[in-house]
Amino acid sequence: MAVRIRLRRTGAKNAPRYRLIVTESSSKRDGRFIEALGHYDPTAETATYEINEERALYWLSVGAQPSETAKRLLSRAGILKKFAEDQAQS
Repeated sequence: MAVRIRLRRTGAKNAPRYRLIVTESSSKRDGRFIEALGHYDPTAETATYEINEERALYWLSVGAQPSETAKRLLSRAGILKKFAEDQAQS
């Protein structure tokens, strides 16, 4: 079972909002998921996001692979840098 960190679309037509979720790679985009890690609103004047850092680090440590967009969000939040530092210490 391959686990992915990716975005799930929510919000109204022409007003997208996304949840950052952990899911099996075979699940549909808006299908079943394991855990929600945060949210992302690209339509705000400055795109806003909120991510549960502790849980994101846990899922990365057990092998979850982020999608390209999720990787960009995790990088902006400084989570990927922290994960790399933790891996270097281990």
